Amino acid sequence: MAVFAVFQMVVGLAFARTGTDSKSFFAAGEAAPWWVSGLSLFMSFLSAGTFVVWGSIAYDLGFVAITIQLSMCIGGLVTAYFIAARWKRTHAMTAAEYIGRRLGTRVQQLFTYLLTLFTLFTIGGVLYPVGKLVYVATPFSLETCIIVLGLMVILYTALGGLWAVLVTDVLQFVILLAAVLIVVPLALERTDGFGAFVQKVPNDFFKVFNGEYTLGFTLAFVMYHIIYIGGSWAFVQRYTSVRTPRESKKVAYLFAGLYSISPFLWMLPPMIFRSLRPDLTGLESEGAYMLMAQLVLPAGLVGLMLAAMVSATASTANTLLNMLAAVFTNDVYLKLINTTASEKIQVRVGRSMTVVFGFITIGIALAVPHIGGLVNLVLSVGAISGGSLLLPVVWTLFSKRQNARSILMVSLISLGIGIFFKFISPLLFDYSLSRAAEMSVGVGVPFLLLALYEWVIYGSKTQDLQYVTYQNWLSSRVVPTIEVMEATDKSSDSQNTFALRAIAISFALTGLSIAGLGINSGEDVGLIAGVGLLIVAVAAWIGWSTRERNKRLEIKPSSSKTRQSL
Repeated sequence: MAVFAVFQMVVGLAFARTGTDSKSFFAAGEAAPWWVSGLSLFMSFLSAGTFVVWGSIAYDLGFVAITIQLSMCIGGLVTAYFIAARWKRTHAMTAAEYIGRRLGTRVQQLFTYLLTLFTLFTIGGVLYPVGKLVYVATPFSLETCIIVLGLMVILYTALGGLWAVLVTDVLQFVILLAAVLIVVPLALERTDGFGAFVQKVPNDFFKVFNGEYTLGFTLAFVMYHIIYIGGSWAFVQRYTSVRTPRESKKVAYLFAGLYSISPFLWMLPPMIFRSLRPDLTGLESEGAYMLMAQLVLPAGLVGLMLAAMVSATASTANTLLNMLAAVFTNDVYLKLINTTASEKIQVRVGRSMTVVFGFITIGIALAVPHIGGLVNLVLSVGAISGGSLLLPVVWTLFSKRQNARSILMVSLISLGIGIFFKFISPLLFDYSLSRAAEMSVGVGVPFLLLALYEWVIYGSKTQDLQYVTYQNWLSSRVVPTIEVMEATDKSSDSQNTFALRAIAISFALTGLSIAGLGINSGEDVGLIAGVGLLIVAVAAWIGWSTRERNKRLEIKPSSSKTRQSL
């Protein structure tokens, strides 16, 4: 586990040389391969909670855990079809930059401060469970685990920027996929096959909706994830860091495709564990995933499973940290503090703020044991703020009539209503919303208010003046010269080549390590070594494709032909 952790950090640090300007540091030069950005989006969505929280639901209630996660696939499809390309067409590096141009500085600052606050607590809530996971499996204290994991994420995110985040996310995806591909068949073998597994679990175990996770909750969850996947500031960077709107769509489609398959792989181990150990009660079921891994994996491969869980969580943390640093540098420091800052200063500020925000989140994570229920609080506030702060901004991508005043009013009213029912109503009236109602209020209230405003203003046939100004800015953007575009393309191609080579080498070393662990364990050697060698084969294909791509670039058309094609 330690070897994988150090290896991952070294890969991230290798990209310190690519983050030499703000566009590279915060947006990967807007030339990241779409499949790299798509895998990063997928991994940024995962955390230890995927295995702990949803794994617990899978153990207790069965198939409904898969149903809930398939809602994320629907969210990805809707985002791909309607939203992702629109973000790329804004020509903004961050969502906050778009808000500033479309709605004005006042709205931008308010959204920036609110989402920064929520995001810091979210990262702290992410670091705590993964620190606890490592704490359970190692002789180190909980505080030590949280601090070390946090410092590792801070280090390579601060030095390597978005490229380091993207490439380490891809590596984390491979580690996670390898671990699950090994656990699932071994778990089925332990329970004597799929048929025996089905016979040993409760009769309602394969119901599509079960317990408090009803059809109403699932529909509200689908709506929430359309907004979250399409509007989360961290995810917007994945749509803007590729070359074209078409590639932005591919990023979201890849996310949706992976989430149409992965819930079945993720949730099968804890579901199978129910047939082997049906006696877990209460919070014990949160450990079902790890208990299943410990039951079927050789000792060395248990570390691989832990590394996969840690990697998934680190992916969420590094994505959010890079987003916060980008927003602060591009939309606070550059706009309000130093409007003439050079590229070098912007990168320096971005790195510094990554460290500052990182230390704050470590502090929040360390405070969790002393503040009861903070993680649940963070999750609840996240559900409430998702609709009120993200949906209005996404709506403006489609609306000519929404303005700064309407967006501010909708956001603040929705946020106030959500907070009232979550925290005030239970204290004053002893009344709290169900999960389905809470999710419906968080999404439904801002949607209805925005739709009502559109209907009221529709008769006037007027457009928001800020929208007209924004459209004029888009149409007046200076098109770079051929020489500048060729220089930019050359820099982007160089970064792409370096990234793809790093991915190929990382895959090869990871695959060989997994194969070596399988051979060394002496158990299930064929399966484990086979998965490792499959990863090596993928590494070879990526390396070969990169070399062929470089050959094509070396013989690309001259400037005159490029000018004609443009």
